[in-house]
Amino acid sequence: MDQGRTGAKERHALDIVTVFVLSITAVLTAWCGFEASKWGGEMSIAFSEASSARVQATAADGTARDARQYDLTIYTQWVLAVADQRTELQQFIEERFTPEFRVAFDAWDAGGRVEKGPLAMVEYVPPGTNEAVALNARADAKFDQALESNQRGDNYSLLTVLFALVLFLTAMSQRELTPWMRRALLGMGVVVGIGCIIVGATFPIKV
Repeated sequence: MDQGRTGAKERHALDIVTVFVLSITAVLTAWCGFEASKWGGEMSIAFSEASSARVQATAADGTARDARQYDLTIYTQWVLAVADQRTELQQFIEERFTPEFRVAFDAWDAGGRVEKGPLAMVEYVPPGTNEAVALNARADAKFDQALESNQRGDNYSLLTVLFALVLFLTAMSQRELTPWMRRALLGMGVVVGIGCIIVGATFPIKV
């Protein structure tokens, strides 16, 4: 009689623990799914921003390339005018130097014209050059951010799978099995669940 009551009490206690584990695990599973979705959204946004920055960087680089081509053409005409000793034409061309080329030209001239030309000077920075560098750096940063968000989403997805395993083990412990088997299944579920909670506590949260 006492043994039957003890078994009933044990079963009742296991049922309470099972319900508690199932409830907590269901909530945590939903939370992991939510976090995986949020980080997936962050990944998509970051990839989109990286792509946009890369397109803008290409446009800025094209602007710099066109400016360099223009300055090269003007400089070529200036060299020809100097070679032909056409002072008026030389002055006329110099008045049409772009501000960026003028800075490099003055530095080249002040340095004794040792370098191959103004376009080889470090002072020569055609418009769009700095913008292209900054935008490429932004694109790289956003791409890295997207990869990081993707990894975080994958981590939460893995936790979702592990919590599903906890649900499975806990549910199996409710079947008509021997007491030790029920305790073993429930214990395994609790251990896995605790491990998931500990690991999940180290993950960043996105709300």
